[in-house]
Amino acid sequence: MQPVTIYTTQLCGFCHAAKRLLTKKGVAFDEIDVGHDPEKRQEMMQKSGRHTVPQIWIGETHVGGCDDLYDLDRSGKLDPMLAA
Repeated sequence: MQPVTIYTTQLCGFCHAAKRLLTKKGVAFDEIDVGHDPEKRQEMMQKSGRHTVPQIWIGETHVGGCDDLYDLDRSGKLDPMLAA
């Protein structure tokens, strides 16, 4: 199983939806809350090129945000990425 990292904030509905999908699939993930940590937010923005949360990585692959994660799941590509 690939490691999953998700950058989030506490009040983000999209973050909760992404975590809900991963949890439903039995996927453990490292959550990095950038809500009150400007250094972690800067790290996320530098790595992803985006400023919105969530930002999700599966292994070394940047998946994107919540909609991107759900698109991968709907297209049948998420499970193979997680298992790779």
